[in-house]
Amino acid sequence: MIFRASRLQKALKVTACAVLGLALSVPLLGQAATANKKVAAKKQVAAKVVTTKKATKAPTSKTAKRDQATTAKASSGSKKGASLRKAESRQQAKKAAQRGQNTRVAKSKQGTAMKTVASKRAVSTSVMKVSAPARLTNGERLGLRSSDDPLDLNSSVALVVDQDTGEVLFSKNESAVLPIASLTKLMTGLVIADANLPMDEMITITQDDVDTYKGSRSRLAVGTTLSRGELMHLSLMSSENRAAHALGRTYPGGMQEFVRLMNDKARELGMKDTRYVEPTGLLSWNQSSARDLALLVSVAYERPILRQLSTSPSHQLDVGQRTLQYNNSNRLIRNADWDIGLQKTGYISEAGRCLVMQAKISGRKLIMVFLDSTGKLSRSQDAERVRRWVEAQSIQALFARPQG
Repeated sequence: MIFRASRLQKALKVTACAVLGLALSVPLLGQAATANKKVAAKKQVAAKVVTTKKATKAPTSKTAKRDQATTAKASSGSKKGASLRKAESRQQAKKAAQRGQNTRVAKSKQGTAMKTVASKRAVSTSVMKVSAPARLTNGERLGLRSSDDPLDLNSSVALVVDQDTGEVLFSKNESAVLPIASLTKLMTGLVIADANLPMDEMITITQDDVDTYKGSRSRLAVGTTLSRGELMHLSLMSSENRAAHALGRTYPGGMQEFVRLMNDKARELGMKDTRYVEPTGLLSWNQSSARDLALLVSVAYERPILRQLSTSPSHQLDVGQRTLQYNNSNRLIRNADWDIGLQKTGYISEAGRCLVMQAKISGRKLIMVFLDSTGKLSRSQDAERVRRWVEAQSIQALFARPQG
């Protein structure tokens, strides 16, 4: 009995455990089923997504593939076109901005340049206005240019004298004392000629002979060596300043002695209105009158060397490896209508254009002096007017003589 009760208890325990396990397993099974359903649903969704992707990526026909490719290209072309249009637009905007900036810079530069030019013109104009009065000659300052004369000459001062008789044929302001420029060189030549110095003695041009008064140019370079005769020739014919200065510098006793002799000679000849300070005429302190210069021309004409050298049309000079061509500064020398026995020209700003000559006109030896003339050719034109006037006077005198 005891045995059977024990077995029953065990069976009851087993049954109770089974019932309890079943009760516990039912909810777990429900949860498992639910989870399985969820997994299945997710798998179905995933399968649909995969199927859709495959359908999108892998068209079922060639036509679909071409359509898809065309669509893709169109879409890509559209994107590229839009991108290009944007890039183009940006590039055009940059170019426009750059053009605008360049235009502004150009205008700014142009404005600055115009201002600079205007400023320079203003300065240039002001300089011209300031420097103009300095060009007045001494004759203009004295009011001599306003003087009238029957021949309407350009020169402020003029004098025409018969060399043999001393008769004054024409005069205009003949007593005015003015700068005489390179007419000074005629006295330089006279002093050298009367000193009987050797004409073949060689003289070298030095820095002392360079013009520091007017800054005039010369083709005789420092170091050039010429004979005294050649220096005389260039001084009288071409009015070479370095040549004339070298003649005075190398004179026995030096420049101071030479200038003293120039003034002594002037007093000896009766040139009361004349003063010399140097042998070239570059300084305006070398001054004289037309009457005094007529005396000088008459005396200088008596020296053959001065007649010969002053009327030489031209001269070639060999200096080293080149040859220099010098021409007479008086253009009338090359005119066949003129018979000129002696001449000298001159010019500095204070003196104007000057000319002295001895010439034969209508059988008469005439001395002509022209000072303070305007214009480069004006002194020669005045000489031409005087010549025509003298010729006309001679013809009238011929017909006025009593006949028989």
